[in-house]
Amino acid sequence: MATEAAELHRVRAELRDRWYAEGWFTERTIPDELRAAARRWPDTGFVFASEAGQVERTFAEQLAEAERVAGGLQRLGVRPGDVVAIQVPNRAEMVVAYYAAYLAGAVVVPVVHIYGPAEVSFILRQSGAKVLVVPDAWRAIDYADRVAQLADVPELQSVVVVGDRAWEGAVQWRELASSPPLDPVDMSPDEVCTILYTSGTTSSPKGVQHTHNSLLAEMRTVGPMLDLQAGDSKLVPWPAGHIAGLIAVLGGIVSGITAVLMDRWDAGSAVRLVEQRRIAATSGTPLHIAQVLDITARTGADISSLRLYQVGGATVPRALLERAEEAGVVVGRAYGSTEHPTSTWPRVADPFEKRLGTDGRPDSCDRIRIVDESGTDLPVGVDGEIATQGASQFVGYRDPGLDEESFLPGGWFLTGDIGHLDAEGHLTVTDRRKDIIIRGGENIPSREVEDILTRSPAVLEAAVVAEPDDTYGERVAAFLLLAEGASFSLDDARALFRASGVAPQKTPDRLVVVDDLPRTPSGKVQKFALRDRLRQEHAARQ
Repeated sequence: MATEAAELHRVRAELRDRWYAEGWFTERTIPDELRAAARRWPDTGFVFASEAGQVERTFAEQLAEAERVAGGLQRLGVRPGDVVAIQVPNRAEMVVAYYAAYLAGAVVVPVVHIYGPAEVSFILRQSGAKVLVVPDAWRAIDYADRVAQLADVPELQSVVVVGDRAWEGAVQWRELASSPPLDPVDMSPDEVCTILYTSGTTSSPKGVQHTHNSLLAEMRTVGPMLDLQAGDSKLVPWPAGHIAGLIAVLGGIVSGITAVLMDRWDAGSAVRLVEQRRIAATSGTPLHIAQVLDITARTGADISSLRLYQVGGATVPRALLERAEEAGVVVGRAYGSTEHPTSTWPRVADPFEKRLGTDGRPDSCDRIRIVDESGTDLPVGVDGEIATQGASQFVGYRDPGLDEESFLPGGWFLTGDIGHLDAEGHLTVTDRRKDIIIRGGENIPSREVEDILTRSPAVLEAAVVAEPDDTYGERVAAFLLLAEGASFSLDDARALFRASGVAPQKTPDRLVVVDDLPRTPSGKVQKFALRDRLRQEHAARQ
């Protein structure tokens, strides 16, 4: 075990040297790029859109406030390497909080703003967070109540509250924002600066560690990937706690692109933003683009500026792709993960059939292999596990024990996904080894859903799998064995998941009560049989 860890460390050092030599890694950090962006693009930055209206902030304005907030974090005791968790929706203070933490040399832990106290408690505990930044409220969520429910987070010293409502024992954001600027901090571009938590095959999320260099390598591909130039705008419907949201927070400081961030998805607002802001690119689920096209057809809105719509984690129906083409919008699938944010992506110039049937192709320093269970490369067109390598790849999990089964020799990351390459290098993802459901771009671990379902005395056993869905790509389907004479409805499930304190997306969308489950001779549930049943039902409805 120690030998494997030492070998992985050696390989990472070799890859790091290679990426420096190729120019993907530099001696610059995120604060370096932020300060340069404020000088280079004085009129560029962000638009924050919500029901209350639109707020515009330049990089220079965000930097000036972030320097004061960073000074406030230092006065709270934050030192280089300390962890600052930020659970704030898409608003100006969220970006300032990220930048301030980076300026102070802290490790940023983005947290999706709808996560409940159970999920947040685990993230704070496992990351060792010293500070948590939250709003006082967001829509129906009272964060004072959620913070009060946090359990067993001994290293958490301070809670910073964004908003007008004061809490006993909490630090008000305005106090940090009125602090003297920070004391200078030395940092290395190869230090871990961000930990993103992604749900895996167990009930415990994985802490994915990125450095300044791995994140900035990703940001340097954003413009070319989306066919954008400095001055263009992209629409961002993703929360900052999601990897796609973090890319929006950091991408513009390298590319000069304006990010228009929505605090929640609303199709009518999205169409107006595309029209008003001349949005050139965006990303989301098939549902999002379908709604945009519906509203445009109904209202006659001008979305001619929208050149590319990128979809991740879902198949795009042919009819939807054709509708988008008729409206002048190129739709294509991309492939990536929190561990390796963008491994393949579509091009505006790609043929229709390539964008319909594949998940794009790699470029720059990103590489893809398809391997069998022994790690041997498979021929073109043959399905196997997808392994990736590139400068934007993470540097390991917060729990190093998870690294041992996640990498092949040479530092290739085993994604757990199944797919194949064609002769031109385009990737098609066909299945997943990882037992997760990707619902609307969010990873939901089936084991966690099963564990919650079996808390009910009515449920003897639960097997949770992904069901194909035209709206969200996939939805959560639960096959249940019930206790004799018991009943269990979707309303019962919703009440159970609310009481469990997890994000509402994890609640099953469909329950199927069965007499037994398909099993191996050893008694293990054959989930592939359940998935096949649901795929056949979905195909029959088309």
